[in-house]
Amino acid sequence: MIDIKKKLQDEITILEHELHVELPKEILKARAHGDLSENAEYHAAKDRQGFVNARLGQLRKRLAEVSMIDFTKIPRDRAGLGSIVVVLDTGRDEEMTYHLVTTEEADAANGRVSTTSPIGRALLGKKVGDEVKVMSPGGVKELEILKVTTIHEVVE
Repeated sequence: MIDIKKKLQDEITILEHELHVELPKEILKARAHGDLSENAEYHAAKDRQGFVNARLGQLRKRLAEVSMIDFTKIPRDRAGLGSIVVVLDTGRDEEMTYHLVTTEEADAANGRVSTTSPIGRALLGKKVGDEVKVMSPGGVKELEILKVTTIHEVVE
């Protein structure tokens, strides 16, 4: 979780520099070219300024949300944020491992699924022996929980 905060803060720092240092220079330079109504450089810089402002708002909001995660409320006996869950896809008789992570850390190709994804939501709160059904592009997957390693066990 500390990595997520650092990643968000790093992006905020980069965008703040762009917003307060680089973009004002670009806008000033574009203004020097004269007529603003037909000045593509000026309009591009102003558009970028609007985008950067909006993105900064999103990042600050997400950083605040991540900072409020109370690790003491993440269950110790069930799948939750940070858990590694081993499941059996009963339809394909195949074992798979999922690591439940935040949206920023998600990487489905490497088994890191967001807790907001269909699989992540289905696994949250489940324990060994539970069975879940997940709607996927290929149809409904039936998964049986074989093992749950919570964030408390992973960190400790």
